[in-house]
Amino acid sequence: MRIKSILAKPFAKRIQKQNYKWAKNPVYYQEKLFKKLVRQADQTIFGKEHNFHSITNYKEFQTSVPVRDYEELKPYIDQILEGKKDVLWPGLPLYFAKTSGTTSGAKYIPLTQESMPFHIKAARDALLMYIAQTGNASFLEGKLIFLQGSPIIDTKQKIKTGRLSGIVAHYVPSYLQKNRMPTWETNCIEDWESKVNAIVDETLPEDMRLISGIPSWVQMYFEKLREKTGKKIADIFPNFNLFVYGGVNYEPYRNKFEQLIGKKVDSIELFPASEGFFAFQDIQDQTGMLLLVNHGIFYEFIPADQFYDPNPPRLTIGEVQLGVNYVMILSTNAGLWAYNLGDTVQFTSLFPHRVIVSGRIKHFISAFGEHVIAKEIEHALQETISESTISVNEFTVAPQINPTKGLPYHEWFIEFDQKPENMDNFITKIDTALQSQNSYYFDLIQGKVLQPLKVRVVKKGGFQAYMKSVGKLGGQNKVPRLSNDRKIADRLQDYVE
Repeated sequence: MRIKSILAKPFAKRIQKQNYKWAKNPVYYQEKLFKKLVRQADQTIFGKEHNFHSITNYKEFQTSVPVRDYEELKPYIDQILEGKKDVLWPGLPLYFAKTSGTTSGAKYIPLTQESMPFHIKAARDALLMYIAQTGNASFLEGKLIFLQGSPIIDTKQKIKTGRLSGIVAHYVPSYLQKNRMPTWETNCIEDWESKVNAIVDETLPEDMRLISGIPSWVQMYFEKLREKTGKKIADIFPNFNLFVYGGVNYEPYRNKFEQLIGKKVDSIELFPASEGFFAFQDIQDQTGMLLLVNHGIFYEFIPADQFYDPNPPRLTIGEVQLGVNYVMILSTNAGLWAYNLGDTVQFTSLFPHRVIVSGRIKHFISAFGEHVIAKEIEHALQETISESTISVNEFTVAPQINPTKGLPYHEWFIEFDQKPENMDNFITKIDTALQSQNSYYFDLIQGKVLQPLKVRVVKKGGFQAYMKSVGKLGGQNKVPRLSNDRKIADRLQDYVE
């Protein structure tokens, strides 16, 4: 055992103890944080407009500050882009994290001197909590790779601007720099396919032990390694033992990953975004990620089935219940106030509070009143392919409202690595599993309003080709699991077998 792993273990235990102190008393720490945030921003333009100086509790805040999404917050962001200070948070942001928007082009999310350290601390603590729980620190002695966006930083109105993953790359601690891959030059390659090919060449001779990234893009990396060597990942990197991921549910990919790797490896799920780092998996054998209630973010939760009501309830951390689908609302030390992140979560435990990401409030299918969410279709697929040889590379689902014949249905576009031997049986199992997940869908099928779902088989590499065609190949981009319209489905027709 070498020095890094020796030193990491007692440090990890200390961090674990500190984290569980706030995790087991979330109401106190959220209330303390709430007061601090409002006090710090009371002299900003936003704070003055919303009477922060007179706010003393959550209810007054909820009365003064309506829930906003990015489009509604954009006028304030535009003021910052024009160079104005003290708009949403004192001074100017350190960075803008640039992300792709769906309705207004690029989104610019502020990162401040106060918020930036929490992005780094959360990523570090996720690894330390894993070490503290498992005792495994051996990955620190080998090479680590983070498949991420380019670290090249631009400047927009004197504020440094880039992708979040690229910005964070500048903050990798010095004790990990020698372990970290790929090289800076390779990380700066913009074309994703060229970048992955270069990463393959760089990493092949190395002792890779930790690999991190969005599952779909890590899968692309693994497949290119296999194409080049004809070997499983465990044979190429025998000491690889930890996969760190976020962005999408890993379960639909797990079978394919285990086939590619050739052995089971531990994994850590993360819940980061440009708006903040919200949660990480702290226990290997339990579902859910520990919600970070002491990391500069005050949370509110709106029940998803009431989100579009005129005055939906806004619940604080002490009012949430297990298993309910909530839209997560944020107020942060980067100057986001009652901000609708768009993600929906469900709590799997309380005190400490752990969550799973159940989908997006705008990513659902309810063309017929069924309100099917991502968690339900992912569970239905996973239940169907578990303990089988079926392997799925990627998938998405959309409603078919006007079929050429017969009743409407849900249309699944699936790219298989290993197809079902009996497609009709596969379809029946998914449909039955989805009916058991969603009573509205069950009623629509049983009532002959919908016919059972249909599967369109996407060609090998079809989803990557589609993502490339819309300029979203690689980085932090991912295919939406489901849509309530046909925009993606109609484009995918070009890639169906």
